[in-house]
Amino acid sequence: MNQSEIPTIRLHNQQIAATNLKTPKELVGWMGAMQAQDYNQAKWAIGVRMPHLTEAQIESAFNKGEIIRTHLMRPTWHFVSADDIYWMLELTASQIKSTTKSRHRDLELTEAILKRSQELLVKTLEGYKSLTREELSTQLNQAGIKTDGQRMPHILMEAEINQIICSGAMQGKKQTFALLTERVPIKNTLTKDEALALLAKKYFTSHGPATLSDFVWWSGLPVTNARKALKMNKSELFSGTIGNETYWFAETGFKPSPLSDSVYLLPAFDEYLISYKDRSAAITIDHHKKAVSNNGIFRPIIVVNGQISGLWKRIIRKDSVLIELDHFRPHSKKEEKLIEKATETFSHFSGMKTELKLNTKPD
Repeated sequence: MNQSEIPTIRLHNQQIAATNLKTPKELVGWMGAMQAQDYNQAKWAIGVRMPHLTEAQIESAFNKGEIIRTHLMRPTWHFVSADDIYWMLELTASQIKSTTKSRHRDLELTEAILKRSQELLVKTLEGYKSLTREELSTQLNQAGIKTDGQRMPHILMEAEINQIICSGAMQGKKQTFALLTERVPIKNTLTKDEALALLAKKYFTSHGPATLSDFVWWSGLPVTNARKALKMNKSELFSGTIGNETYWFAETGFKPSPLSDSVYLLPAFDEYLISYKDRSAAITIDHHKKAVSNNGIFRPIIVVNGQISGLWKRIIRKDSVLIELDHFRPHSKKEEKLIEKATETFSHFSGMKTELKLNTKPD
């Protein structure tokens, strides 16, 4: 394996180049977890990998509780399969709590306040209710629990990682919260070692080739636990060394060949870019500064033959979607045609006609 083969293999393992998976739940389960702080972008992360599905079909799976949106791992919002949510929370909760402890002190969120707020959330949501953040905030305030500033997001996140609440069905365009035990009544649990092994297996199978450092970044696990998780999978993984780095991946039968005629419009925070500590296989340092802001915002990217060659954004109109392009480099006429073709997948996903506009000329 060489450096140029890494993007090709990742595009296939991440199900971007092609997939035999049929449902959003299958895809999210394959990926382990998919970053999802921007709900609409996260739906497209599934849609671009499953071009036979529409946005409405993906949202239906979400509303049914087949995929759940909650805080996991680093921590940030992720999509996770209902089959995986309990054992994954049990594995990562303690690490998340260690990162939020000082912030809770700053916000004066004591253990007593958090416990009381969680008891109230259970009482408010029980009976298969799905309520918005604003509705829950009103209930907490009426009970004398302040939710101003960043207190409410931290109250909700603590309840999520304690397996009390998770995402509920959408109310129009508004996110809601529901009780996890009602949303996902079947609780799949694993021992810690089983969970470590399974998380590493999912990551290196779906995201490989990747290094131990990549896995540590993605999972948020302590290095010792991440190393142990990798070790438990080594007999089933293949590896390749490039420079001083060892890359791990599963044998899928796929044989890499030079990419050609491959263009994808990937969403903000897509796993193709965000899930690796070292992203140099797919993007140059100069282009990375354009694709990722100083405060960690990952922008929607244009991927041509495995390399990130520009940015794009969508502007929803009344009956169409305007897709604006910002190229990092000149694209050939053939590549421009392929970019135009890539928008057809988004058109099918959204159910709306798409129009293209090139905003800037590349440097």
